Amino acid sequence: MAEQITVSVDADVAKLYRSASNNERRKLDLLVNLCLRDAAESGKSLRDTMLEISHNAQRRGLTAEILQSILRDE
Repeated sequence: MAEQITVSVDADVAKLYRSASNNERRKLDLLVNLCLRDAAESGKSLRDTMLEISHNAQRRGLTAEILQSILRDE
């Protein structure tokens, strides 16, 4: 059963999330859920996990534009 939590983000991220379709929001919710689960199971801090994910994505060439394109795909 899913529970809701509140996460603080900057204004641009909030705007993007609010303007996303229900399907895009569901994908983002799943992504956040996986990140938080990985952090809890790895013993690393959430910050360290998020930085690692970000660095890996950037190293592999993921840009904000590519991420938006991925999220638009159904």
